[in-house]
Amino acid sequence: MGKYYRDYADYLAERFDGKMQKLTVNAGFTCPNRDGTKGYGGCTYCNNQAFNPSFAQRGESVTSQLEKAKHFFARKYPDMRYLAYFQAYTNTHSSDIDRLIAMYEEALAVDGVDGLIIGTRPDCMPDKLLDRLAIMNVFPGRVMVEYGAESSHDLTLERINRCHTWSDTVDAVQRTVKAGIDVGLHLILGLPGETEEMMLHTVDSVSELPIKTVKFHQLQVIRGTQLAKDIADGKYNVNTFTIEDYISLCVKIIKRINPQIAIERFTSQSPDDLLISPRWGLKNYEFVNLLNKRLGDMN
Repeated sequence: MGKYYRDYADYLAERFDGKMQKLTVNAGFTCPNRDGTKGYGGCTYCNNQAFNPSFAQRGESVTSQLEKAKHFFARKYPDMRYLAYFQAYTNTHSSDIDRLIAMYEEALAVDGVDGLIIGTRPDCMPDKLLDRLAIMNVFPGRVMVEYGAESSHDLTLERINRCHTWSDTVDAVQRTVKAGIDVGLHLILGLPGETEEMMLHTVDSVSELPIKTVKFHQLQVIRGTQLAKDIADGKYNVNTFTIEDYISLCVKIIKRINPQIAIERFTSQSPDDLLISPRWGLKNYEFVNLLNKRLGDMN
């Protein structure tokens, strides 16, 4: 089967020798739209239990979490090398830049860890921190910043309580790239009030930015979130994609997105006991296989 888009493996192969695996770190951060810095309540769709693995436990040291994660993967892939992924919440949300840098350096000091991915928000990246990260970035890709953009539509961002704007995303991307650091974006498809035309407009807007990677995933309605409550209260409905509908949307995205941008993923998979919808019953790789088959049938 041929390749129909640039994927994350292509990006990694240009920057690292051998097979790489992300190791998730929970460094105990919160978010500015949770603690009152920008707002309260967090993003309406967010329940971090939905994507935080068992070995990334808040309260444990960065080193301890990474060593546990290495043990988990090394049993099957002894020659694997690793990327430390600061994932949970906003991993630059601190005025103590020295503290942040110390955690990142601790991660890079763990044996087998060759790179660092910092998940954060576009309104939480001061220039002083970028200057320090640029010093740590001794080869392309050693440090990457992944910004949660979610949508290019400010009305949507307001509706889901992001408490930042699309212009914040554009500014953060431009400043980070200027510092010589690779940038990835995270986007959610099917957010409340968004039409397919709006989602594809976001893809067009993203394609104009000098980013290296992008993650897409379907909006998932998770138990215990404000989104789930809003839907139950009849505040609004959301577009619950069928598998066929979502594959069709992903095909359109692939045909529109800047082909130089690597697509890291199309779906996310929340724990079954937390997920309300959509309940597809597919592993991520199974969805990718279906998508690639559709693309192959079209060529």
